[in-house]
Amino acid sequence: MKNVIEELRWRGLLHDIIPGTEEQLLKESTAGYVGFDPTAESLHIGSLVPILVMVHLQRFGHKPVALIGGATGMVGDPTGKSEERNLLDRDTLDRNMAGIRKQLSKFIDFDSNQPNSAVMVNNYDWFREISFLDFIRDTGKHITVNYMMAKDSVKKRLESDNGMSFTEFCYQLMQGYDFYRLYHEQNCKLQFGGSDQWGNIVTGVELLRRKSGKEAYAFTSPLIKKADGNKFGKSEKGNVWIDAARTSPYSFYQFWLNTADEDAERFLKIFTFLTREEITDLAARHKGNEHQRILQNKLAEEVTRFVHSQEDLDFAIEASRILFGNDTENALRSLTEKQFLQIMEGVPQFSVSQSQLTEQDLTTILVYGEVFKSKGEARKMITAGGVSLNKAKVLDEGMKIDSSLLLSNKYLLIQKGKKNYFLLTVN
Repeated sequence: MKNVIEELRWRGLLHDIIPGTEEQLLKESTAGYVGFDPTAESLHIGSLVPILVMVHLQRFGHKPVALIGGATGMVGDPTGKSEERNLLDRDTLDRNMAGIRKQLSKFIDFDSNQPNSAVMVNNYDWFREISFLDFIRDTGKHITVNYMMAKDSVKKRLESDNGMSFTEFCYQLMQGYDFYRLYHEQNCKLQFGGSDQWGNIVTGVELLRRKSGKEAYAFTSPLIKKADGNKFGKSEKGNVWIDAARTSPYSFYQFWLNTADEDAERFLKIFTFLTREEITDLAARHKGNEHQRILQNKLAEEVTRFVHSQEDLDFAIEASRILFGNDTENALRSLTEKQFLQIMEGVPQFSVSQSQLTEQDLTTILVYGEVFKSKGEARKMITAGGVSLNKAKVLDEGMKIDSSLLLSNKYLLIQKGKKNYFLLTVN
């Protein structure tokens, strides 16, 4: 076996590890599981780390097991939370789990006849068969309250104003039982997850040892943060989703393209499958030529292709060129309405009626849409050549917007300066 732990280590994907884990993964093909919380129909890019770890494990000959927390999703994980999470009903959980299954199938091989093809399980399938009395008698007796109370996730919640419900307190015991069950049903000897899950993961290892006398293994990956200390995975609009219907491939591509120089090389190691040599070469070419954004372009290309498709990547690159390059109105008109609206995602928008468009001059409309605060500011910017309509500069502050300018007979792209865009829609 090749050393997958060494691969994860140099990529910055290894945080904590139980002694013996590296040796176990070098000795034989090993089944390892990670849990996914079914709180939404789509995973977001924070979930890319466990997905990528699964891919690395499978590429190195190990067997990924994806556990969908249908039962634990009904309880709520207190880890990293300041207050109790809303519990999900059965229909919502089923819908969310179906969406996650579909997404994971794109990245992990679940269907081949290879011995290390991935498996997907739902912990609701075994918890629904276990009575409360059976669980506290057969499992609860093996883990002391003192042991559970010592976990950081429990301590922090107990010290908070909201406290912690007994429901949430049971979470780590339930997660521990997942490991026990998977060990015996899937020969799963490994659990991995985010570093915030270390306490819950260790509980599973300890439960296996106490309940069955079996040795198990585990490691965690660090929670990804940006160099400025801010949380990774959020844009100005909130979560960056894997689902193209929630975050368009264009916006997804732009998110990675806007990575800071301080983060770009590290993110290439974490979120792509480029080799050390390839990343070293890119970093050398980037240094001194930061304005070319060599690292960011490669990062955006690799991750967009991996999560979406080559076709989506090609469109994202073309759309970026149209929007931020020197293309003319003809390039905008070559887009379908769906494509145009995709690249307008997140652009400030306002609407006017057909009568407003006909009766009011450009300056009045720009102030109405809050492109400028005053008519004086608008006139000054227009006469200085700082305003464009559909990529064409305008110099006439009193012009009326002719309906022939509208894209798809209803849209007008307004550009203020080099990078500020606004979308006008005619109702």
